[in-house]
Amino acid sequence: MVKLFERIEDRPTPSAVYNWRVYSCAIVAATAAIMIGYDSAFIGTSMALRSFKTEFNLLDKTTKEFGNISANIVSTYQGGCFFGSLLGYPAGQLLGRRNGLLLASLIFCLGAGVMLAADGARGLGPIYGGRIVAGLGIGAASNLTPLYISEISPPAIRGQLVGMYEIGWQIGGLIGFWINYAVSRNIAPGTTQWLVPFAVQLIPGGLFALGIPFFVRESPRWLISRGKREAAIKNLCFIRNLSPEDPYIINEMNEIDIQVEHDRTAVGSGFWAPIRHLFTTGHLFRRMLITTSLFIWQNGTGINAVNYYSPTIFRSIGVTGTNTSLLTTGVFGVIKTVLALFWCFFIIDRFGRRGILLVGSVGGAISMAVLAGYIGVANPAANPTSTLPPGGIAAMAFFYLWTAFYAVSWNGTPWVVNSESFPGAVRQVTQCLAATSNWLWNFVISRATPTMFLKMGHGGYGVYIFFCLMQVASIPFCIFLLPETRNIPLEEMDRLFAQRNVWNANKIVMAELRREHELGNKNGPSYLKPSASQEEVEDVKKDVEV
Repeated sequence: MVKLFERIEDRPTPSAVYNWRVYSCAIVAATAAIMIGYDSAFIGTSMALRSFKTEFNLLDKTTKEFGNISANIVSTYQGGCFFGSLLGYPAGQLLGRRNGLLLASLIFCLGAGVMLAADGARGLGPIYGGRIVAGLGIGAASNLTPLYISEISPPAIRGQLVGMYEIGWQIGGLIGFWINYAVSRNIAPGTTQWLVPFAVQLIPGGLFALGIPFFVRESPRWLISRGKREAAIKNLCFIRNLSPEDPYIINEMNEIDIQVEHDRTAVGSGFWAPIRHLFTTGHLFRRMLITTSLFIWQNGTGINAVNYYSPTIFRSIGVTGTNTSLLTTGVFGVIKTVLALFWCFFIIDRFGRRGILLVGSVGGAISMAVLAGYIGVANPAANPTSTLPPGGIAAMAFFYLWTAFYAVSWNGTPWVVNSESFPGAVRQVTQCLAATSNWLWNFVISRATPTMFLKMGHGGYGVYIFFCLMQVASIPFCIFLLPETRNIPLEEMDRLFAQRNVWNANKIVMAELRREHELGNKNGPSYLKPSASQEEVEDVKKDVEV
């Protein structure tokens, strides 16, 4: 039986490894996700504000015209994120994870500032331009943050620490969902009312930029790959809260050395070498297709239709009134955030990745099917009432049930799997492609949603059927193609994905690793040896003293 607070380790690990330093590095890096979550959440309800529509002469637009403008505002951001995620590769490869994150934060703040220049006279141009620039910073950060956290994390809490990225996303989203309800209740209609949510973007962006220089240490794995061994040992000792001569540090450094040297020999050096190796090595390319495809299924849950067009979603269920819609959206954000916290601290490293994805798909598909049935039969958008009828209340209950299933499964798990599934030589490239895949399918869904609601049946009930079928289709994908990655060291992912028995691959590899550790197998990975030799200790001590 799995215990909630039990850590499942691949090897004996000193308690000092689980210290405030590794958590602080991860938390500050995950602050990037707060600005990502806020930007993804606030825009839909901002466009629903009457003051915003009045400022930019949108009140006289038809439903189709307003839908196109809304889709353009949302999709310019997605386009910036797509290209920003590609920018993250050279930034992280050449500047390092830490400086790459700092650059991303500054680009985001620039874009957020540009948006504040918009008004009725200038039109929507500054918003379009600012969202493209902010998207560049967001895309780069979405690439680098999970990568950085996975590289500094001990295996037993790697899912939890990478999960903080998702927690940050949900906290930002929660603020974004509630900000427009707050301004609609407390600020008189006018320019200030809709401008405040745009200005708030600068708060998480500024905190992120200020926090990096003081709290984030460069990844030891990246430093080793750049030949900066002394700096790598210093940072690893700081993050692990251990001395250079501790056997755990010796073994981890040896393993990183072996992996980096292997990568250099097998892959080569230079900017293009990892890209070339990924696309010409069959098993890595296949693995990349599997892990990046997770974002097809994540977006296929319908989450970004809700994130960007929540007023449309709730109107289709029968929720009327701007303030009521904003309040309902805020409750959605609360549920998602609370359950994302539960996912991070109690689920991801105890119940694994694949199992919770399957649970999320089954529960989400059932919930979407119920919503489609209710909207198809009752058509509440065409028959609005001042209060929800019993059927509408039940539909809202299933909507929030869908939210719960999503929050503890597809919400953050694809990011965790992508960040941990590849060897260091190509991890930067694959994380870049993971982020790119996320923003590509994010763009597709967000751009298509307004049209889908107009074309796919009364009240858009066909949209819910579509998302139901997407979640059903994800089930065989997870069963037959995705091995469980929980607790497997980063350096052993090749062994995991080489297993033909996908369903039991994790159990097989974990048993092999424990057996090698118990036997002290000298042919196995160095970190599985019971302890470091005195010669290894002296070698590292000399490196530190140089």
